[in-house]
Amino acid sequence: MPDLDDIDRRLLRLLQRDATRSTQELAEAAGLSTSPAWRRVRRLIEEGVIGRQVALVAPAKAGLHAMAYVQVSLMDHTEPTLARFDAFVQDHDQIMECATITGSYDYQLKVVAADPEGLEHFLMRQMLPLGIIRSTVTHFVLRQTKYTTALPL
Repeated sequence: MPDLDDIDRRLLRLLQRDATRSTQELAEAAGLSTSPAWRRVRRLIEEGVIGRQVALVAPAKAGLHAMAYVQVSLMDHTEPTLARFDAFVQDHDQIMECATITGSYDYQLKVVAADPEGLEHFLMRQMLPLGIIRSTVTHFVLRQTKYTTALPL
């Protein structure tokens, strides 16, 4: 586990807001010269603190107007069932997030689709026919009041 100092945290905050900043811009904003800023960012990448840099696409602008959180309870917790569900999750791009959770359900998924009918089709025609799901509860997102990928550093 790398030790993050104040400068590392400052660089990470800047990159979380805009990963397209040039090394010169990062250096100036962090109070460094260009070479040390570049070396620190490279180290953060090599140590796995920065996993990847991506473009955040607005779902509605990409034609994805429906989002839901789906809680899933599996029939059993055998290795084949878990592996099959995990493979399903990895194979379907509509599933934005998947987390194993505590409580009455085993997983929580964040799923997107073009419209509510698309979400229903995904659940009823793709996920439930797996035959390994005991039950689901779906919560449609009406309005997203906050969305961030930035960690509080």
